[in-house]
Amino acid sequence: MAIEETLLRNFNATEEHYDEGDVIFSESSVPEYYYQIVTGEVKLNSFSDKGKEFIQNIISGKSCFGESMLILGKPYPVNAVALSDCTVLKLASKEFFVLLRDHPGVFVDMYSRLADNTFEKQKLMRVITDPNPEERIIEIMELLKESHINKEKFSLEIPHSKEQLASLTGLSLETAISAIDKMEQKNILKIQGEKIFY
Repeated sequence: MAIEETLLRNFNATEEHYDEGDVIFSESSVPEYYYQIVTGEVKLNSFSDKGKEFIQNIISGKSCFGESMLILGKPYPVNAVALSDCTVLKLASKEFFVLLRDHPGVFVDMYSRLADNTFEKQKLMRVITDPNPEERIIEIMELLKESHINKEKFSLEIPHSKEQLASLTGLSLETAISAIDKMEQKNILKIQGEKIFY
């Protein structure tokens, strides 16, 4: 879900530029801004006690991130890190809540998107506990394909690398690569160079 850039700027949103690898906000920090991508990609991640990265989500395409914690007023449970060079609009929390009050349609759209995110997270939690690595990867790809207009086989280019798919599903990279190779042999997906099509 994205708020019109013009509307954000009318409420004094500022444009910030981040280089790949820059931290936009850190786990346990208190939300102060609404963030929306203008260009680039951002990953939401956390780390296990042993230092293993778990990617919660990868966001791109003029989407917002971290808004649920801003609305709740609770510290972030994840880090937001620029996955590529990116530009982000930041709107201070006070102005954000005024915007929602003055534009109830934006609030309804945001509420709907947050409900959809909750649904997707519940589906992911179910699949991440599945002992079958192929099923975990298929579920991620199915979620990606839900919003894709063309539902034909191999019509969706997966926007994530094998390493990112591993992290999104809680698998080791080796297990994910092995599962992806098996899925190609079973004609579940197609690999062309570094790209995966589902």
